[in-house]
Amino acid sequence: MINIFDLIGRVFISLLFLLNGCFKILNYNGTIDWMESYGVPGFFLIPSIILEIVAPLLIIIGYKTKIAAIFLMAFCIATAFIFHADFSNQVQINSFLKNIALAGGFIFIAVSGPKKFSLDNKN
Repeated sequence: MINIFDLIGRVFISLLFLLNGCFKILNYNGTIDWMESYGVPGFFLIPSIILEIVAPLLIIIGYKTKIAAIFLMAFCIATAFIFHADFSNQVQINSFLKNIALAGGFIFIAVSGPKKFSLDNKN
């Protein structure tokens, strides 16, 4: 059961980023405008999309899982502080804490790695 729950957990934590990467493609110009409103140059959108699509796929299939988890952990912390640091706004506090919690989940993945259902542990 541990192996199947590990796989389900990797899928659940990855879906948010995978879908957000796709949404950024579908709303490319709007996302650039939003990023730039926070002082983040729009050219960071392409690496963000690549990270949000490639790293979750790697985590789901369990290939280079620890490295992908470290990248997404760093991404979560960075986006928490860049986009959700308005601590006078309860919605932003919740978003900040959710990003930090997701970073914690990625730390668990980076430390423990994937279990049996992964390419990293292919026998």
